Amino acid sequence: MAPLLELDGIGKTYPGVRALDGVSLRLERGEVLGLIGENGAGKSTLMKVLGGVVPSSEGTIRIDGQLQASWDVPAATRAGIAFVHQELSLFDNLDVAGNVLFGREPLRGGPLRLFDRRAAREKVAPILRRLGADFTPDTPVAELSIAQRQLVEIARALAAEARIIILDEPTSSLTLSETARLLSVVKELRAGGVGLIYITHRLGEIIDCADRVVCLRDGRMVGALQREDIAHGTMIRLMIGRELRSLYAPPTNPPGEGGLEVRGLVTSAFPARQVDLHIRPGEILGLAGLVGAGRTSLARTLFGIDPPLAGEIRLDGRPLALRGPRDAVAAGIYLAPEDRKRAGLVLDMPITQNVTLANAADYTRGGLLMHRLERAAAEKQRQGLRIKAPDCGVRASTLSGGNQQKVVLGKWLSMAPRVILFDEPTRGIDVGAKGEIYALMRALSDHGVAILMISSDMEEVLGVSDRIVVMHEGRISGGLDRSGFSEQAVLRLAIGGTRQEAEETHA
Repeated sequence: MAPLLELDGIGKTYPGVRALDGVSLRLERGEVLGLIGENGAGKSTLMKVLGGVVPSSEGTIRIDGQLQASWDVPAATRAGIAFVHQELSLFDNLDVAGNVLFGREPLRGGPLRLFDRRAAREKVAPILRRLGADFTPDTPVAELSIAQRQLVEIARALAAEARIIILDEPTSSLTLSETARLLSVVKELRAGGVGLIYITHRLGEIIDCADRVVCLRDGRMVGALQREDIAHGTMIRLMIGRELRSLYAPPTNPPGEGGLEVRGLVTSAFPARQVDLHIRPGEILGLAGLVGAGRTSLARTLFGIDPPLAGEIRLDGRPLALRGPRDAVAAGIYLAPEDRKRAGLVLDMPITQNVTLANAADYTRGGLLMHRLERAAAEKQRQGLRIKAPDCGVRASTLSGGNQQKVVLGKWLSMAPRVILFDEPTRGIDVGAKGEIYALMRALSDHGVAILMISSDMEEVLGVSDRIVVMHEGRISGGLDRSGFSEQAVLRLAIGGTRQEAEETHA
């Protein structure tokens, strides 16, 4: 029997760039194919070709052994191909049901063609239950968190009853429990004969669900792994052509005195809970917890976006009044937000302005903005952070996720950081770029910067942190020193257990 999908010799050339070079792969019915590679390796371009979004320059596509003479988005849809995109593409002005069924809405009223809301709810509700979603078909998408929106994207693909589903970083915003539920859905779909292409930088998920793995590097297929050969080390070697050092690099000096201290802080997300926290200079403090535990709300309060309802914030022993982000920046407290595209960058601006915008006054003389000074500051960050761009005139929107995160970091490094709050610092970033971000974080802490790292990636929390504290329903449920680190201990605290229970779990 012919494979469900065959790509043979796919090439794609843009002016001056060879994005894909003779890529061939196949996908069988009831198979999960892991597609790995660093950012810029060609994964997204290959999937755009498969989805009919961009035409290939060369090569052929076969579905069920049938050569596809013409290939565009409608043809891909008719063939049963559905995408779950990393970059969310939802309509904020519609509810969940409207987004899930967009383009396939049930209608009533004959020639009036009115949207049948009742039928839509009845179709979407069981899909949401299958995913374990904590919202309803009537919930406005504008009210959903990033993690919840990701589940809506997944529900959209399931509603299409696709034969081939492409999952592009589907768990980048999901909690451990949500990720586990998604992986169980993947296995159900595989058992039902659906073919899935699973793209992720979280290699543990590939190990969990993939039947085969193929790897792209610089637009070429550089290797494949059968199920029995899939392991972290072998995948990393295929992706970056070398071994990757351990995530954890110990600090060069013990933590210093002072830093950012929070006493009895009450955020608007949990007005009945108090937070006590101490981030010391020279350490990376990991903040773990389930989505909705209050971690991002805490970061927003510490950066002055949301006013605290009660409590005290101290920096190096002195009380700090934060009336807004301007006060936090003036104090040397900086935030690298979870959604860097919407909150950390101005995508239509070049690297130069993104680096200098937060402190534009430093680049003025006599009230005039000195572009020469701006360019010099941005170029220093481009070279120091190894941002992959020919110059600082490149727009931020054209950069990969890892390089966008470096631009956000460059903005703050061009100033004088004392505390940096990283909210999901490597979301959607490949393993090679992750290593660079971790090295930058360690270099900052070694220079006395206090770092708070909020992360839903368990491997990241355990591998990078010097200490871990865990939030549960708006409070710190406990903390762990490095000798007590384990996934079980973190999970115990995340669901409301005590530190003693976490230590007993670790033992």
